[in-house]
Amino acid sequence: MEPAEKIRLLLVDDHAVVLQGVRTFLETFQDMQVVGAAERGRDAIQLAAELKPDVALVDLLLPDLDGVELTRQLRIASPATHIIIFTSFHEDQHIFPAIRAGALSYLLKDARPGEIAAAIRKAARGEAVLDSRVAARIVQDMQGGDRQDDETNPFSVLSDRELEVLRLVATGASNQEIAERLVIGESTVKSHVGSILSKLHLADRTQAAVYAWAKGVVRNMPGSGEE
Repeated sequence: MEPAEKIRLLLVDDHAVVLQGVRTFLETFQDMQVVGAAERGRDAIQLAAELKPDVALVDLLLPDLDGVELTRQLRIASPATHIIIFTSFHEDQHIFPAIRAGALSYLLKDARPGEIAAAIRKAARGEAVLDSRVAARIVQDMQGGDRQDDETNPFSVLSDRELEVLRLVATGASNQEIAERLVIGESTVKSHVGSILSKLHLADRTQAAVYAWAKGVVRNMPGSGEE
């Protein structure tokens, strides 16, 4: 039985072979539909405005626009579209501008096929996925940079339940998965996530996940398996 609604995808990559290969792979999934593909940034913006895809898989290097600027423009053209950066680059000068521009997730092209599909499904639900190497760079930046993180102690400003929710967010769990794990309603999870973002002065779940790892929330939660 096919799902009632498929995840509508826009693919953006200037290499035709890569574009066709990814398209062919993703169309093997019954819950996904590639509604548009573009090799140039400006074509992608036009397609996004017309098609309003659920998820856009975007390369960083394009002949007319860099992926960061394209991410900004896609967010304007189709605000509801969640953007996954899909690239070979994991240096700081690529990672941080892309996330600040509004990318939800950041995957490297050596990701396993199953990881790509899982990231798309999570993105369709508004859940972020970061390649482990990318997450490590962000954590290092948060720990070493001149930030005001130390002024907010998550263990003092968050309730025990909010800490549990934050830990699960950091492991990549969706709202539904968190609700099932903690035996609470999904609407309650959404409320907790909103409270966490507000108390910690964070913009989205991606920042919350990185923050949780950087501040030791996962290591210090009961049952985390870490010392």
